[in-house]
Amino acid sequence: MKKKYNLAKLASTIKKMRIAQDLSRDELAREAKVNYNTIIKLESGANKNPTIKTLIGLSQVFNVSLEDLVCG
Repeated sequence: MKKKYNLAKLASTIKKMRIAQDLSRDELAREAKVNYNTIIKLESGANKNPTIKTLIGLSQVFNVSLEDLVCG
C-alpha cells in the first residue's frame, strides 16, 4: 500500500527538519535553491502543490529520500 501525501504533515516535517539542522528559513531556501517565500508557504501549509524541484532540493539539504520527506 502506498503512503499518502499529507500537506499538514509535510509542513510539520519541513519545519522540524529545518530546526533540527539549526537552519533559518533563509538558509534553507538558499541551500535548497528555492525562494524564501516558498519555505514560508510550505511550513505554514499554504503551498498546497510544491514542485518536484522544490521537494528534491529540500530532500537533498535534509539528506532524506523524497518519500521520507513527503510522507514522514
